[in-house]
Order: sequence, then structure tokens, then C-alpha cells
Amino acid sequence: MKNKRVFFEDWGLIDYQQAWDKQEHLFSATVQTKLHNRNSELAYAEATKAHVLADTYTLFEPDETFNYLVFCEHPHVYTLGKSGKAEHLLLDEQALKDKQATYYTINRGGDITYHGPGQIVSYPILDLDNFFTDIHLYLRTLEEAVILTLADYGLKAGRYPGYTGVWFDADNENARKICAMGVRCSRWVTMHGLAFNVNPDLSYFKNIVPCGIDDKAVTSMQQELGHEVDINEVKKILKHHISVLFDMEML
Repeated sequence: MKNKRVFFEDWGLIDYQQAWDKQEHLFSATVQTKLHNRNSELAYAEATKAHVLADTYTLFEPDETFNYLVFCEHPHVYTLGKSGKAEHLLLDEQALKDKQATYYTINRGGDITYHGPGQIVSYPILDLDNFFTDIHLYLRTLEEAVILTLADYGLKAGRYPGYTGVWFDADNENARKICAMGVRCSRWVTMHGLAFNVNPDLSYFKNIVPCGIDDKAVTSMQQELGHEVDINEVKKILKHHISVLFDMEML
């Protein structure tokens, strides 16, 4: 039985390490539930074959796995994914301190990116067995939620062939990225997610080679629209599109 109920949590402005620890806790709990279910299913199958069904095995009902959708913002931080290169951070330790920024190497896919105030960071911690077991479709669906959110503000965005994330003018020399993505998936349980630029200080992107791409610009809703945007309103719209596209029952 698929559980499409999703607990929505907004962690507000939160230290990156603290958010990572909270993610890992939710992620690990779901993975452990799936491992327990798998072991119980195997035990049930063995008992059935041996015709020794005890009371504990008469009915096998797997424990329900939980799903979470987290929104938050982070203080200035640079994160490097598993496929990234350390030299894509263009600051030394002192320069990081001067920028009041931190730096982490983490266990998601992708290269280096920046998180900071004014950027919606979304961490879906989902058991994809409850939705669909296709990581490429998962990424495309998250991208579509951002594309639809931007369309609600009159902004036409799309995809850049060969890359993840959401872009403007991906078919010409003015290509610029507004949403970066990097995920981890184990036993079809996801963590990490997307970073959507609403009103961030874009100058921080000049200190890295964003996502390992050195010839494309980074943009934000504020830059595209010419004015600051209500980030809480954007969160509501993005949350709605994610819930509809994944057919979630949001709690």
C-alpha cells in the first residue's frame, strides 16, 4: 500500500550542519524501516516454504514508511557534492571567514553550489516506492515544480539538455541558472534536493564555479523581475506544485 501522505516542515533559517543532521535522522529512519520490512518479508517467505507459520508470520504487513518535504534557508555556505572538484571553490579559509561563509563536502550528487538567505532550499525525504521508482523522473518532476512556480510570476524557464536544474534561455548564449539540484538516493529513499534563487545575494556565486559550469550565469527571481519577491509566497506556490505533481497528501 503506497503512503502518499507527506509531512511538510519549514525549518526557517537554519545552520547547514544542523539541517544536514536532521535530514540524516529522517532519512536513516526510513531506510531502517525498509530494511526491517525486507527482512520480515524474507522471514515470512522462509516460514511459508517450511510450512511452519507461527502466529507472528500468519499475516505479513510491512511497516509504513514516512515522507517529508522540508523547506529552509541557510546562512552563507558552500557545499561540494561527490562528483565535484575542490578547486571549484575559489576562496581560501581566510576568505571564507571574511565572507562569513562555511564550506562542507557532502554526500549528494553534483558539484559545488552556494546556499544563503533569500534562497529556498528544499529537502524532499521521500520513499519513492510510495510514488515512482525512477530517479530521472524524480529530478524532472522537481524541475517541473520550479518551472511552474516561475510561470506563475510570468517567467518562462526550462531545462538545459545534459544538465539538471532550471534555466532561462538555455538555447542561446544568455543561458542562466535559477535552480540547482543535487540528491542522494538509497533504497529509493531520497535526501538533499534543490536550491531555488528567489532573493539571494548573487555575488556569492562569483566565489565558485557553480555546479562545475564556468561559462554560464546564475540568476534569481529578484534579478529577472527587477524587484524583491515575497519568499513566503513563493514557498506556498512551490509547495502546491510539488504536492500536485507527486500526487501528495500534504500534512
